[in-house]
Amino acid sequence: MADQQTIPTQPAGPLRFRTLLYRFMFFGWMFADLSATRNLYERHAAARHNRYMSRYLPVYLRRWSVLTACDFFLGLLFERALQASVLSAWFFTWSCVSLTAMVVISVAWLMLSHSRLS
Repeated sequence: MADQQTIPTQPAGPLRFRTLLYRFMFFGWMFADLSATRNLYERHAAARHNRYMSRYLPVYLRRWSVLTACDFFLGLLFERALQASVLSAWFFTWSCVSLTAMVVISVAWLMLSHSRLS
């Protein structure tokens, strides 16, 4: 009994909205952790899985680019039309943060899609 592994089960109902929103915006849940592998075969399988899942990174890049454009547009709107400098600074700051996320996604996609497995 002590050597039996427990198999995680899926939740009985649908996922909560917070979980869906997290999975919609962040991609880390799709990838396997290479540092958690125990041997060379598991590491190779995890690397192959990560390379395969990298095909979905452009979708996340597109989502973050829409978010960046919306934040920048709202920053312009609050600065020019409404003269609300604090709100415009808030949205311009978030457009910079989301632009940084776009750079991270692009680098991860390029590294995973052009890596070679030996």
